[in-house]
Amino acid sequence: MNIPNKCPSCSGKVVVTELCCSDCKTTIKGSFELPSFASLSPEDESFLRVFLAARGNIKEVERQLGISYPTVKGKLDNLLNRLGLGSLQAEGKKRRLEIVERLERGEITAQEAVGLLKGLES
Repeated sequence: MNIPNKCPSCSGKVVVTELCCSDCKTTIKGSFELPSFASLSPEDESFLRVFLAARGNIKEVERQLGISYPTVKGKLDNLLNRLGLGSLQAEGKKRRLEIVERLERGEITAQEAVGLLKGLES
């Protein structure tokens, strides 16, 4: 049985309050938040599994799911946003734009810009 990620009564956030060892039956009580992946819908989880199995190859995801490239990208963007990772993409795009603008203003050389852009990839 999967852990429900929403309260069945009010749709609020659920918190795990007890863990139990299946071997020795030791219990641990507290307030444990579910990992962000636990909040994914079955559809999102299925997409993530296909994406990971394809090792991030969007063309392979397209082929396996029978959907278009823009649809795969859209699903991936939605998934990143649900996991709270969408802002990382936006931040990287903003940083790249700042580097290009500095290059256009002559504040840095093309070689420096390339170095800065490569630094963003790592």
